[in-house]
Amino acid sequence: MTRRDCLSASSLALGGLIMSTTRGGAVDGIDHPPVRLSLNENPFGPSQSALVAIRNQFGEFCRYVDETADMLTPAIVTRENISADHIVLGEILESLGIYLAKNGPSGGEFIYSEPGYTALVDAVARCGGIVTGVPLNQNLENDLNAIANRVDRRTQAVYLINPHSPTGTVSDTAAFRNFVREISKRTTVIVDEAYLEFEPDFAERTVVDLTRAGENVVVFRTFGKIYSLAGLSVGYAVAPRDLAGALKRAKIGTPDVLTRPALAAAAASLEDEHYIEAVRKRVVIERGKWNELFQSMNLRHSDSRGNFVFFESGKPLQELSAALRARGIDIGPAFPPLDRWARISIGLPNENAMARRAIAELLQ
Repeated sequence: MTRRDCLSASSLALGGLIMSTTRGGAVDGIDHPPVRLSLNENPFGPSQSALVAIRNQFGEFCRYVDETADMLTPAIVTRENISADHIVLGEILESLGIYLAKNGPSGGEFIYSEPGYTALVDAVARCGGIVTGVPLNQNLENDLNAIANRVDRRTQAVYLINPHSPTGTVSDTAAFRNFVREISKRTTVIVDEAYLEFEPDFAERTVVDLTRAGENVVVFRTFGKIYSLAGLSVGYAVAPRDLAGALKRAKIGTPDVLTRPALAAAAASLEDEHYIEAVRKRVVIERGKWNELFQSMNLRHSDSRGNFVFFESGKPLQELSAALRARGIDIGPAFPPLDRWARISIGLPNENAMARRAIAELLQ
């Protein structure tokens, strides 16, 4: 088989894989697969640069990942203006939680905002760490004062998401930066910035410069949200040098945890600034339409800055989810204790319009 034949075969195989892994079958009585507005994916698709980078890897699928395949670390070095020994590759939140819980003091406490995304703290709990949830404030934001008051000598780490998930609220920039700087003098602060790039002032809001300055701060980013690479499971953390080195020695965050297409696509995505601007604008437009609906229906909702909305439906989420599912729409899970609040991801414009019509009819 020639190289051209090999590439053609790879293209056909990839096409078949894509076709075979599309959304599940139609709901009874609905002539289309369920509209998936449940996982905060970016349905607008990856940048063309990322797709070209993936295609360029077709002929290399027979090769294992090695240093020559790692195009991503140099791209992150440039983007974050930090040396490679601070960079940990991969969707590492769960692995990070396991590592910290196993290698820290027995019964170390991990503090997070509740409700929230729990991959890290769930891993901590499985490994014997103590997990403490601090309720959000009245604006559904990270309650920085309450968290600061909860930190003591037993606290091994504080984990925060900014913008928060599931509420989408973003903390005041100055207050958040001051909080992270001060608390990092007492314990490790892990900041999940998965949704921060949906903010136009991302560069001013990120706290990665604190890590760069030597503070005990870990910043996590993912390519599964605004970059629309959820199916490739690629992200990275910028961490203090000692922690990054320890994680890599434990085989966490080295290039071989990712595939060649993931490394290439993520690296290409970082260079495509116009793509990010375009996605951000489309999300803002769609999110604005949701907010207009909430206001017209007098539904309490958070000031979400992510690619999702969060609102109080007035009924148990299980009931609302079932009614939407019957109409061919899947939405996010419940986030106790906010059991009457619903999170709906931003989909394609026609999907969002369909979901808004359903909400207007169900909650009128």
